[in-house]
Amino acid sequence: MPKPASRILAEALNLSPLERAELVENLLSSFEFQSRKMIDALWAEEAENRIDAYERGETAAIPARDVFAEIEKNRR
Repeated sequence: MPKPASRILAEALNLSPLERAELVENLLSSFEFQSRKMIDALWAEEAENRIDAYERGETAAIPARDVFAEIEKNRR
């Protein structure tokens, strides 16, 4: 990996989980994937399915702060 890319990666790894997720989304959306619309549609369908399962009481919600705290704990 070129030195500038290594430096950027090191800086990115110091971001919070939410900031890293936003960075990844921005980077990925900068590519022109032919199947991007299909992938987006599949993710939207999955999100709807998860919402429906939650509303039916088939799954529980976990607060985002707990999820990100667990990610941070496992990262170290």
